[in-house]
This record gives sequence, C-alpha cells and structure tokens, in this order.
Amino acid sequence: MWKVNDIRNIAVIAHVDHGKTTLVDALLKQSKLFRDNQAEMGQSRILDTNDLEREKGITIMSKNASILYKGIKINIIDTPGHADFGGEVERVLNMADSALLIVDAGEGVMPQTRFVLKKAIEFGLKIIVVINKIDKKEADSKVVLNQIEDLFLSMAVDEDFLDFPVVYAIGRQGKTFENIPNDLEVEADVTPLLEAIYKYSPSSTKDKDQPLRILVSSFEKNEYLGKLALGRVNSGKIRVGQRVKLISENEGKLDSFNIEKLYINEGISKIEVNDAESGEIVYLSGNSEIKIGQTIADLNVEKAMKTISVTEPTIKASFGPNTSILAPNESTFLTSRQIKDRLKNEVERDLGLRIEDDHQDSTKLIVAGRGELHLAILIEKLRREGYALEIGKPEVVLKRIGGVICEPVEELTILTSQDYVGVISSELGKRRGEMLDMSTSADGSVRMIYKISEENSLGLRSILISQTRGSMSLSYSFLGFEPKQESHSGQRNGVMIASKSGKSLSYGLDLTQKRGIMFVSPGEDIYEGQVVGLRPIERDLEVNVCRGKQLTNMRAAGNDDTISLTPATKYSIEECLDFIEEDELIDVTPKAVRLRKKYLSRLDRLRQSRKKKK
Repeated sequence: MWKVNDIRNIAVIAHVDHGKTTLVDALLKQSKLFRDNQAEMGQSRILDTNDLEREKGITIMSKNASILYKGIKINIIDTPGHADFGGEVERVLNMADSALLIVDAGEGVMPQTRFVLKKAIEFGLKIIVVINKIDKKEADSKVVLNQIEDLFLSMAVDEDFLDFPVVYAIGRQGKTFENIPNDLEVEADVTPLLEAIYKYSPSSTKDKDQPLRILVSSFEKNEYLGKLALGRVNSGKIRVGQRVKLISENEGKLDSFNIEKLYINEGISKIEVNDAESGEIVYLSGNSEIKIGQTIADLNVEKAMKTISVTEPTIKASFGPNTSILAPNESTFLTSRQIKDRLKNEVERDLGLRIEDDHQDSTKLIVAGRGELHLAILIEKLRREGYALEIGKPEVVLKRIGGVICEPVEELTILTSQDYVGVISSELGKRRGEMLDMSTSADGSVRMIYKISEENSLGLRSILISQTRGSMSLSYSFLGFEPKQESHSGQRNGVMIASKSGKSLSYGLDLTQKRGIMFVSPGEDIYEGQVVGLRPIERDLEVNVCRGKQLTNMRAAGNDDTISLTPATKYSIEECLDFIEEDELIDVTPKAVRLRKKYLSRLDRLRQSRKKKK
C-alpha cells in the first residue's frame, strides 16, 4: 500500500478527440505503475476498457485511477469529451478540486471546451490548461491560447480564475513542456505536467475533524458484493464496520447501515482498506438501495449534501418489445417487463437519461437522452446484452416556459475545407440555421458556427458527411430552450419494402438494386414490411428480394454469371435514428439491426393511410 502525504483529486476535461485519454495513458505509464513487460505498457486508451468505447474511440463513462508523485497521491478522474455524455462530467466534478483542461492546438476552443470549462468554474475548480497536439501541421498554439484567454474572460466569476498555468503537450508521444521548444523531437516526459499539478492543484484533504459526509457520485455492480457506491470523503473519516446513515436532500433520512467493505484506487486497480480519510475517493458496500446524489453520513449529521443536478435531456424516442417474426430466434430478452426493468436500472446509473410511460402504448417506454449518440449507445448496450427492441423516430423534448412552448437550441461548430462551404451553407439554410461566425485558418480549413434548433438538426450529420465525402467534423453545444420556431420540412426519399418473407436471393436483389440503394445482402432473413433499400425518388415501393430464378427444362448457359451485386449499405444505430420516418421503426436484435415499417402488411399500411386522411 502506498505511503501518502497528501491527496489531490483532479478531473481531466476536454472536447472529444482533443487527446484527453491519450495524455492520461502517458501519466499512468510514466508513473511506473506497470512493469516494462506488462500488457498495459503496449496498450492505448488504458482506462477505456468497455468494448463500445474502444470501438467508437470515445470515452463514454467516467473512470478513476491514481498515481503517486513526490509522496502525493493524485486521483485522476477521466471524463467523456462528447457532448451527449455531458451528464457524466457533471456527475463526477464534485469529487475534484482541480481540472486539466485539454485543448487541441489545431482545432482550438470547441463547443464542449466551453461546456466543461463552465461546469468546472461552477464547481470552483482550479484549472490547469494543457495545449495538446502542438506537433500537428495546422497547430497554432498562440492563437489557441488567445482563444482560451478570451473564454476565461467571458466565463470567470472571480479574477483568480484568470490566473491559470499552461502546459504544452504531445500526448501520443508522452511529452509535456513548460514552453514550446524549438525542436519538438527533443526528449521529454510528463514531468512538467506533474509539476504543474503538484504546484497548483489544491489539497483535497479538508475538514478531517468534521463528521463523515460522502456524496454518492456513482456506483458499480459487483458480482459478489452487489452495489458498490462511489464517492469522495468530503469530511471526516470512514472505516469498515462503522454505522452510517443514508440521507436524501428531498426525502430526509432513509436508512442506516454498516460499512461492510471499503476500497480505494491505486493505479488502475482497487485495493481493499480498513479506513480512509477526508479527500480520498472510495468504493463502499453495505446498502444495495443507495442512489446517486444521496449522502452517506455520520449518525449525528442531519442535513444532506446538495444533490447532483445535470442538464436535462433534449431528445426522446419510444423503446418497446420487438414484434418481428425473427426476434424470438435472435434474442434472450423479449418481453416488455424485461426491457422496462433494464431501462430503470440504466437510469439509476446514467443521470442524463429519463424514462416515462408511453401513453399511446402501455408496452413501451419513452426514453429521453442528451442526443442521438446517447440513445444509440444505450440501444447498442442493450442489444449486446441479449435484448430485442423496437425504436421509434426520435423527437425533441419540448418545454412550456411562461406559457410558451419552447424547444432545445444548439450551437453547431463545423470544421471543413473551403470546397464544401457552399453545400454546407445551403443545407443549413434549408434547416433555418443562423450563422454566428465563419473563419478561415492559415492552412485553408474553415470553421463555421451556427445556431439551430435541435429539431432542425436531426439527421444533419449523416447528410453533411455524404455531401462532403467525409471531409468535415461537426460538434455541438446545448444553448438552452427558446420559443419554438418553424420546423424544417425536408422530405426523405422513398424506401423499398419487402413484399414477401424468406431468404434474400441474388436474383431478386439484382432486379431490385436497379431501383435504388440496397440495405440487404444475399442469404439474409427477410420479413414482409422490412425496409430493404432506398429509392432515388419519393414514394415507397414494394419489392420481392426473395424472388428466385424460375427453373425450366431448358437452361440458358451462363445467365447466372451476369449477376453483379453492389455491396449493401449498412447503417449504424445512430444513422438509423437519423434515417427513419414517423411510419418506421428500428428493429434491433443481438444478431442484426434492421429497418421496418410500423405496419408490416400492405393492407395495414393502406388502412392507416386512410385513417390519417380522414
């Protein structure tokens, strides 16, 4: 066990892809946590252990680790950088006293940079700025530093926040500098960054003599111990066997219980301890009913700590049991009750999610999140766990404020080349986006900033990626709720709908692909009402992709050799959420993600169409 003189709790915050997790890797590796021959020394994104995080290349859940420097234990809290998971950032910042704000030397200040800095200032954290990726061709550290200074000036509530230290870094090489060297190939390590943390990050050890208080920031499920609550010891001392009580800010005292097990971080591992003092981040067991935002306290404490609050969801979609004929053979969990129980468990852990009953269909729930990626990650998690679901078209969350219906509004930042400024401006114009700023950097790249309602931005990412051939990046920041404006009335092209169930065959696909883009390949299971392709024009079309060649006694040699199929287009769950219309659903099972019509038979679709006309 480490011999510790003091504790520093520091959160790592940044916009997505600004190198936050890579820099944390360098801190962990260079702090001698691992032997030279340990697997972690050859790994990247050490803390991103979740399969989805590794596949997507983003941090989804916050992580905890610790290193030792000059007798000081530094608890590192790695947070997500994507705006859709901003709730994770808000949830854990209360455990920190300082923050590393990492900014890309090429991209500069981005929407999530503003969001995380604003939250860090609200929590009163001491900020250490790290300008990363200074070796990029388009890097301009002086310009980026000016952007950061302007950002602090616009947000700081106290002049002390304006005095922030700056460290420069090449995170992927594990190099940090007090000043930018003339030669970036010079040998360097993370010592300048560790020195900045040592010098500027305040001690987390406070109020040792006060009664115990811990605000629960998260919890983990343990196979043997059940629920492990995670939180910072804000005051006092905690020990195994101690009798404590659980307090809620809204409900008062809930229960009392004994601390059964206690753990802290050393490196990336948890070690069991008998006690922990003020400032330490602990995992504890003893009560399976603990919820995030509650206070674990000494029996003499009467008042709970302030409950964690996060920005409310802005987008919602219906989640229900899968009714396709293929679902029973492709999944483990099918029933409405199983899905509802699982979603309720998820909401306990993810404060950015909300669920409510669907009043139009009692078998379904309405799930609200922070964005399409937030919902897509949730759907993918459930799919991998064996659940079969049907997902409806996403809608924005509307609020009534002062008697006026309001909708969520975002700030979009688009980075692209000059070649695509015209098509992007045209698309944003159709969607009633308001340009706030446009600038061109020395390397010719263009930064465009728009204000747009979230409803009008639905599906924008996939359209712009297509129009710019992938030569753009888009990020956004939630601005707030404003009176509802006119919605974008763009209409997607029609789709091709399977008229028969069976196996898709090359002959049927060959006939069908001449009419549009195919979503299915030969040999796939198909059911009536499934969406199998996209037409180049409006109006849906029924097709039979299960059609085989009619065999006769006379066979023309070589006819089958003329079939040449274009590879099928496969959408991700996030792209499916962008794609579907009101009369369609996403069919999700552990084995496949399909698109379908709500009403599978042609007769049912006609009946529904006539009802709407009446």
